[in-house]
Amino acid sequence: MTQQYLHITLGADSYPLDFRVADNALGRLWLERMTARDPYPMDHANRFYGFDDADTERLRAQVWIQRCCDTINQYQPIIQRQFEYTQNGLNYLHHIFETYHGLLDQQHHEFWQAAPEPVRQALAELNLAVHACETALRSQNPRFVCTWFGLPKIRTLDYAAISDCITVTPPWGSVCLNYVEIGKTLEDLALDGDNYIGADAFKPFLHYSADFVVRMFEEDHWTVQARISHMEDYYQHHRDYFLSQGWDFGAELMPYRFPVAQLIETESRAEIMQNIQQRQHITRVYIDETMHHSHTR
Repeated sequence: MTQQYLHITLGADSYPLDFRVADNALGRLWLERMTARDPYPMDHANRFYGFDDADTERLRAQVWIQRCCDTINQYQPIIQRQFEYTQNGLNYLHHIFETYHGLLDQQHHEFWQAAPEPVRQALAELNLAVHACETALRSQNPRFVCTWFGLPKIRTLDYAAISDCITVTPPWGSVCLNYVEIGKTLEDLALDGDNYIGADAFKPFLHYSADFVVRMFEEDHWTVQARISHMEDYYQHHRDYFLSQGWDFGAELMPYRFPVAQLIETESRAEIMQNIQQRQHITRVYIDETMHHSHTR
């Protein structure tokens, strides 16, 4: 396969970021989905997390989440608790989203079916707002997410076929598949201390699409090992639930990342981070066979 490159431009002046697409089985699966996404519009071009100070991010997320809650409750008061900026409060709102939005491509709940489009939009955005709040609450690592509205999430990962392409510690500047399920992975359930786990709350990372996350950080081996230990403790505490869903503590439950491209660094990392922080809006995403020398050191 001819080497492929991912190009992302940010902000009004189209600041360019160029990435080398992985020449492996996972990279090829993702490229096929990137071709399929052409007819679909980009969804939420400003999903940037962790680039501003915690107070700025917290206030922005809080305003967003309150707007979503107000729109939903003006139509039908399904959110019965005052918003509280705690993990438990966010878990409650994520449970509302899961319940009334429905599962991946199975939006059959009567609330969703009857709701007008602005209310549907607010319910869908509630999920994003919750994750933005969680990022601010934890001062999480900087990343941005690119998704496409309406793109079917019908492909599933064969872990055995891509075992040499996945990792728990992708490098700084990696592009990884984005989690597209409606629900939470074991990693998220454990991190959130989530006890709102109904039958459909747990969804391992199985489906994928063109959607991706650009990770402007890296984690060391010890951080990841501590996370896995915490996940195992959570699993054991809720073991009966996971076994009832047919899940042992195996590969599909591990906090694997699925890297599909890597940033070509032509500026210092500090300069790249500053340029992204100043332009938190995606203006274009495309693939071609040309490596653009977008910056000079």
